[in-house]
Amino acid sequence: MAATPSLADLRSEIDRIDAEMHGLLMERGEIIARLIEVKRTAETGSAFRPAREAEMMRRLVERHHGILPLDTAESILRVIIATFTYVQAPYRVHADLSTGEAAMRDSARFHFGFTVPFLGHLGAGGVLAALDPAPSDLGLVPAATIAGGAWWSALEAPDAPKIIARLPFVERADHPAGLPVFALARPHPDAIVREVMVHSVRVSGWSLEAARAAGMLAEVVAVPDGAFDGAALLVSVPNGRTIEAVLAALTSAGVSVRSQALVGGHATRYTVSAEGALVPTGH
Repeated sequence: MAATPSLADLRSEIDRIDAEMHGLLMERGEIIARLIEVKRTAETGSAFRPAREAEMMRRLVERHHGILPLDTAESILRVIIATFTYVQAPYRVHADLSTGEAAMRDSARFHFGFTVPFLGHLGAGGVLAALDPAPSDLGLVPAATIAGGAWWSALEAPDAPKIIARLPFVERADHPAGLPVFALARPHPDAIVREVMVHSVRVSGWSLEAARAAGMLAEVVAVPDGAFDGAALLVSVPNGRTIEAVLAALTSAGVSVRSQALVGGHATRYTVSAEGALVPTGH
């Protein structure tokens, strides 16, 4: 029968694991340094790679077990990813604090840590203005905010920033940074995610019937626009559906579509079920 390890033995094991984790972090840093040499920092736009990061978070959830809270494991990996991205290409995070500073600051710190500089702005417009002269920076805007009107219309121009991610990557009811947030940046082609496509749509004849028709196919945020029945919509179309189907549903509900433009995309949303399984969320 194996002897019960002493307290000193167990603490020694913990010290060994801590040293190995530190060693692995330094080894990761060495690989990042080589990656920088290979890329020679010639890339333009944000260094953020949301598709890869979303997949990494999903794999983390799928393999996680034991007494360590999932929140802790996710936050540690998030800080590692965000910090090494910052080492490759320094960036700042600009956040819209208009709907509440505490929740937005929690989201920014959970996903990007404390090494990456954080700057708060009162409104999505302030975030977008800050991104204009800083192509490597990121913006964070609450996904459902309508403060300041149709802020997403500023993303329509081809050279404008785009929505490149929706945070958190894996949702759950008790997530410590659960505020739904869009990440905005001027994406490198490798960073474009096409699972959920996000469109800016302007319509006339907006009504409850039209809202229900569009809501059956996509996630829609709407604000008044122009005439009394005009509306500006932010339409997130999930994988497997098309903006054409959404526009057809709107037309059938008596809406006139004045314009539409692609303003970004993000990875499919997933939720952790009560059993710990990953379940696609949304439509």
